[in-house]
Amino acid sequence: MKLNELAPAAGSNKAVKRVGRGPASGQGKTAGKGHKGQKARAGRGPHVGFEGGQMPLQRRLPKRGFNNIFAKTVAIVNLGDIDACFEDGDTVDIAALEEKGLVNGGFDAVKVLARGEITKKLAVKVNAYSESAKQKIAEAGGTAEEI
Repeated sequence: MKLNELAPAAGSNKAVKRVGRGPASGQGKTAGKGHKGQKARAGRGPHVGFEGGQMPLQRRLPKRGFNNIFAKTVAIVNLGDIDACFEDGDTVDIAALEEKGLVNGGFDAVKVLARGEITKKLAVKVNAYSESAKQKIAEAGGTAEEI
């Protein structure tokens, strides 16, 4: 095979539509833009959502609620899930929880809740705990450390 024998795969290259090249081309005269109007002129057309001066849909619909841009996203993990995924004596931190698939990105903090039972002695290091979760971890012989 030589460089001059290389060619693109059949059907992968499509010819550009050449508009405004006379009546025989099928796209002559107005070049597919119709007759007059803002969209027939050179330059940019109307902005997205413009409805010809009619009140646009996004302005007609009522706006409700409030979006708190300062809200913190807290990932929740239950004690029963931690007990099922870790062995006795393990250290449970945010990286270990992500590795086991109990939490996944997009959070600001991790909180452990007391749902389920814990039977293993674990050293848990996350951002927050419920009071009953701390108590259950301590009763199982583990430690609950806030980071």
